[in-house]
Amino acid sequence: MSGCFDLADAQAYAQWRERKLDTAPRRLADIVVEIDDPRILQTAERQRFSDLNASCNMTVYVGKTGTDPDKQIPRQLGAQLGLLRIDSHWLTDDDAVSPISVSGAAERGERKEFIPYTDKPIKWHTDGYYNPPERTIRGLLLHCVHSAATGGANQLLDHEIAYILLRDENPDFIRALTAPDAMTIPPRMSEEGVARPAQPGPVFSVDSAGFLHMRYTARTVSIFWHCDPLTQAAVTALARILATSTWALQGRLEPGMGLVCNNVLHDRSRFTETPDQRRLLYRARYYDRVAAV
Repeated sequence: MSGCFDLADAQAYAQWRERKLDTAPRRLADIVVEIDDPRILQTAERQRFSDLNASCNMTVYVGKTGTDPDKQIPRQLGAQLGLLRIDSHWLTDDDAVSPISVSGAAERGERKEFIPYTDKPIKWHTDGYYNPPERTIRGLLLHCVHSAATGGANQLLDHEIAYILLRDENPDFIRALTAPDAMTIPPRMSEEGVARPAQPGPVFSVDSAGFLHMRYTARTVSIFWHCDPLTQAAVTALARILATSTWALQGRLEPGMGLVCNNVLHDRSRFTETPDQRRLLYRARYYDRVAAV
């Protein structure tokens, strides 16, 4: 697949681009798979996950576990799909699964400093954009236990579509955003000093298997973009594309539903809770892509 991402290979790109746009989903329903028990996938269910992630990098599942709070549900589902190398960091629980909830901030006080653990909206991003290269996040699983009283919807956009839209506008934008220092996340400081060093890296890269990876956040604080005019223009163009693209899929995860993806672009709207309806999602991040069947 890597040839289509070579800016010098216009023919490979054109052929891949045509196939990609012809098969790209236009509604959330196009990527939904209904399953019985995510802990024990049927052969056809597993095949559907594999096919969708191979074609558009994402699947939304509708399962029958409802509000079951068992954290093994996402772990067991992921393992069946080849998601084995889970990323653990200082904000995850001991099992490396993060409970994404506002109420969880009271139990882990440091979480409340980070937007995912609040009711605030989250701008377009891919997960783990602050990780070093050896901990690149290629797979993401979200599992909903409780939805919010209102809000908390997501937009999803296949990062390969974003690449196409940006390359079609100006191939030099891709060249700028593949630079090894295109986007730098500054160091995270703690009372002891540097808790995480600065992390420079590209926005777009191609891994050893030829798959495109995107590392991105639309946030405007705690981020440094390369200061050359071309990179700045590319960043502006990408932000506009994400704000106006008709290729984004929209929806909200309800209890028993989830997202399994190759770390596609996504956002989250603001939400509100009531004492009887507090939002809880489980999030697991992986160094693997969804496996082919």
